[in-house]
Amino acid sequence: ERALLAALQLRAVALALRDVPALNGWYSEGAFLQAPDVRIAIATSLRGGGLVTPALRDIDQASLPELSAHLRDLLTRARGGQLRSSELSDATITVTNLGELGVESVFGVIYPPQVALVGFGRVVERPWVADGALVVARTVHTSLAADHRATDGAVGARFLTRLAEYLEQPEKLWKPES
Repeated sequence: ERALLAALQLRAVALALRDVPALNGWYSEGAFLQAPDVRIAIATSLRGGGLVTPALRDIDQASLPELSAHLRDLLTRARGGQLRSSELSDATITVTNLGELGVESVFGVIYPPQVALVGFGRVVERPWVADGALVVARTVHTSLAADHRATDGAVGARFLTRLAEYLEQPEKLWKPES
């Protein structure tokens, strides 16, 4: 279930970036450079301590089963010290998920030259009103850190709105987009 949740979150981020490309790129030499494709770095804790941020590419083009398999392979190789140099460069955004460590809210630090980082906390059951009725819903706190030299709060709000729409309708995340 954890691998599927991570794949859903990554795919939702990728699709939201495609919808709001002003966060998909780098800040370099005083200007924002938009990337031609989505390259998401995954903040990964190493068993002996430390952190590495390998990148997955073309997440918006893969199905969820393909993405889950790529993610498992990447994390296994990252923790085993077997990453390719190409997997450690050119990410356009970083995603960090501290939910499995019990953390509810994440306020991450951007990895320059990237202009944004998305943080996911743990999934929590909370009271929720749906169609006028009180229900128990599974929720996750999602945060966005953004470099205001390259973007602003309105762009961040559009991105978070699209991200929430995708996460609230996971059926939209299953198949690759054309």
